[in-house]
Amino acid sequence: MKIDLSYHAKKRLIERGINLEDIEETVEMPDYTVSKENKKEAYKKINNRTLKVVYFQKDKYIKVITLIWK
Repeated sequence: MKIDLSYHAKKRLIERGINLEDIEETVEMPDYTVSKENKKEAYKKINNRTLKVVYFQKDKYIKVITLIWK
């Protein structure tokens, strides 16, 4: 699966100390997901915090829009 980060998501990755492995794990093996219109939100508990990854998916291509610790 190809995962690409938007400019905004790259900024949030740096600001929030999130690594690419955590993003991949959240998208590929989430604890749960929420679908909103044409976007998906994936949630994964990592080290006592929950990572939220918002993305679009088309076939096997994923474009991450933003990410945040919840």
